[in-house]
Amino acid sequence: MEGAAASSAPGLAPSTIGSSADGPPPPKSGEANLLTRLDAVLEDSVRVHQRSDVPYGVFLSGGIDSAAIATLMARLNERPVTAFTCGFEAPGARDERAQAEKVARALNLDWRETNFGEDDFWRIVPEVAWALDDPTADYATLPTWKLAEAAKGTLTVVLTGEGGDELFGGYGRYRRALRPGWLGGRPAEPRTGDAAALKRWRDVARAPAGLTRLQAAQWADVATWLPDDLLLKLDRCLMAHGLEGRTPFLDREVAAFAFPLPDRMKVRGRYGKWLLRKWLERACPAAEPWARKQGFTVPVDAWIAPRAEVIAERLGDVEALRALRPEAAAEFRAGGEGVRWPLLFFAVWSLIHLEGASRSQALEAVAGQ
Repeated sequence: MEGAAASSAPGLAPSTIGSSADGPPPPKSGEANLLTRLDAVLEDSVRVHQRSDVPYGVFLSGGIDSAAIATLMARLNERPVTAFTCGFEAPGARDERAQAEKVARALNLDWRETNFGEDDFWRIVPEVAWALDDPTADYATLPTWKLAEAAKGTLTVVLTGEGGDELFGGYGRYRRALRPGWLGGRPAEPRTGDAAALKRWRDVARAPAGLTRLQAAQWADVATWLPDDLLLKLDRCLMAHGLEGRTPFLDREVAAFAFPLPDRMKVRGRYGKWLLRKWLERACPAAEPWARKQGFTVPVDAWIAPRAEVIAERLGDVEALRALRPEAAAEFRAGGEGVRWPLLFFAVWSLIHLEGASRSQALEAVAGQ
């Protein structure tokens, strides 16, 4: 599997998760055995995914997944591995560069940071809209684009941590799914404004027989969320800069090990990715796997707010929005979590892909930039 797009295809089809034609099944008992096996399958996957006759490196956030990949790359390479981290320049923004730097120093990485500010936001929005032929309004595309832009010329292959949450049980919604209803438990559905996508997720989650509630949610995410959002984002943003993204967590052998793990090895108490955290606790203590993480949030609202009224006035001129969301301008003015960014992005995207506008024309038409 040599690239982001390939990561969702035959090797990781949901029908193959939990089985492997070549490798042994995961051990059935003993935390120590599971940790030993996890170390082996992850190391083998990283070894395979970093095979290249061109420069390779890693995108390093302050999170567990990329820290795990970087830890194994540092183990397998004699020279310092090049790692890129993106941080945000905005009041109140969640920025995990300090944690990423701590990991980088512990692993002796060739660490390089790049800043993402308001000017980057307005410059990159139309670029991402142009690169995505599907209107995936995931704001994580923005720092992914900036990281790829920064890495271009230094790296050609980039390893990333996509897939760690889906296979090892990292999302908070997985933990909610395991709680009883009287403790706030509810289905592990992704938060999305796309009714069709949510229906597909629900249909897939109901399909498999013999799975736990957690496994059914993981199954649905592997079939929908990964290929329709995360891997699409990674593939388009990296390939636009001539980079190849590789995802070691989505290796067939890693999936065959991780998916059938007992729920308690994935989710325990307030922690997801429990077994992966236990492994990282030993392999790279600097990653602080049990510390409370800030979460990955791009401060798009802070950058949109100063131009909110201008944008609201112009949304009515976008043909696709008039047809699909006649109330878009009122919704944009009202704001609220997760409202303004999808409307802005879809407006720019539709002008480029449906009305033939250039990137600069689309941004000017919507935001006056």
